Amino acid sequence: MHIIDVFDRGLRCNPDAICFIQDQRRYSYREIDDLTRRIAQGLFASGLSPGAHGAVLSTNHPLAFACTLALWRAEMVWITLNARDTVQEIVTILNQLDCDILFYHSTFSQWMATFRTQATHVKIFICIDQQDEDFPALTQWAEHYAPTTFDPSPDPDTLVTLQTTGGSTGLPKGVMHSSRSLLAMVDQHLACMDYQGEPPVYLAAAPLTHTAGFLVPAILALGGTTVVLSRVNPREMLQAVAQYQVTTFFLPPTAIYSMLAVPHLTDYDLSSLKFFVYGASPMSPDKLQETVAVFGPVMLQVYGQQETEFPLTYLSPADHYENGSVASRQRLMSCGRQAPLVEVAIMDGEGCIVPANHVGEIVARGATMMRGYYKNPSLTAQTWAHGWVHTGDLGYQDEDGYFYIVDRVKDMIVTGGFNVYSSQVENVLLAHPAIHNCAVIGVPDEQWGEAVKAVVELKPGYTVSEEELIQFCKKQLGGVKTPKSVDFVQTLPRSAVGKILKRELRAPYWADRERQV
Repeated sequence: MHIIDVFDRGLRCNPDAICFIQDQRRYSYREIDDLTRRIAQGLFASGLSPGAHGAVLSTNHPLAFACTLALWRAEMVWITLNARDTVQEIVTILNQLDCDILFYHSTFSQWMATFRTQATHVKIFICIDQQDEDFPALTQWAEHYAPTTFDPSPDPDTLVTLQTTGGSTGLPKGVMHSSRSLLAMVDQHLACMDYQGEPPVYLAAAPLTHTAGFLVPAILALGGTTVVLSRVNPREMLQAVAQYQVTTFFLPPTAIYSMLAVPHLTDYDLSSLKFFVYGASPMSPDKLQETVAVFGPVMLQVYGQQETEFPLTYLSPADHYENGSVASRQRLMSCGRQAPLVEVAIMDGEGCIVPANHVGEIVARGATMMRGYYKNPSLTAQTWAHGWVHTGDLGYQDEDGYFYIVDRVKDMIVTGGFNVYSSQVENVLLAHPAIHNCAVIGVPDEQWGEAVKAVVELKPGYTVSEEELIQFCKKQLGGVKTPKSVDFVQTLPRSAVGKILKRELRAPYWADRERQV
């Protein structure tokens, strides 16, 4: 099978069903199918061949995802781009991953001069939503080509996607995924979310080039509808849930926090929701308890990354409850139990699997794993050490099979010979009523090597002193793990995918040091 087969299955279920909705515009499966076949034929007519690389630079838009489907239809490779990256970051990705064609939204027209001169591998530019100077509009360009029928390769190991890694650990890398790994990911989603034969209605507000977009293939396979929002706006999302009777929804924790702050939240009709999926970063257990109390038994946590797809582990709606009540903070700190089609374990530094309740690196293997990093065999070998994909996350598994992430490997603070996991301190801080978000880092200390520092964003209208927060933490963490100092900032620095950039917070303190620990 090929990944495009999941769309074709949905097409066969009901060609006239609604595939995508944005604002007042609705696109049927038949209409999207016709467009993808025309685009694929146009790509071949333009001199590209199966295996060519194509990227889509756009805010959330149904036609942008149709371009992804068209690339798969033509047996080409989709390069994921983040619309929040800078123009130079995009240029680097296009060149590094050998992009042949760029589909782009007119929002980025001002970057085209740079792309034409610096993205030297790109041969074709097509504007998704309108004619843009001498670059054609997608639908008008596609009309020149017949909706040709294609027979995709049955080879499941055909490369279909290059995901660009994001976050705080360095330059982007191209993570190679085949039809095999993406089809297994679809199987994982359907195993974790039982729709009982009803076509789902999925609300996509988070970027479709990341987790939100990788949930779409499972929706397509069931002939479901994806409602596309161009931005993450709490009120607009709540209104859309009610208007379209949304059954499935994904948001990262920071967006959920904003939703919880909407006045009269419980006045919105949320009764259609079956699965409110969250992930991409850890969620405060206190805020998660509040979320479960508001939304009910629909919360579903997924854990994974570009190298492994998701979920590696999942915390089901039922797992958010214990004995008929919202689960304890300890349970809600878990990222769940192992998903069906993968194997997840905890490994020590010597490559040995460790027993329950021992902290080590979370490793995984199974059908959803990447083939490797594009043109980077040494990093591939390093990540695949001992036959497992190494996530770079520190964690442990308890006796009941629940996994817990305690930190990124590089975020661990060693102070006076003791290991302090920043996420543990952050979870305590996030329980304080004045704190909106925070990051905990290690800074140089002449006596202890590193000292624990908290950098916090306060909620609007709230005040709290440094000493108050230190005492708040000390009551729950003791002296070693409690921050020795607190910085207050208006906004924490974030990457294009919304992850807090701890390296930027650490950099000023370590700038003149030979060692960074």
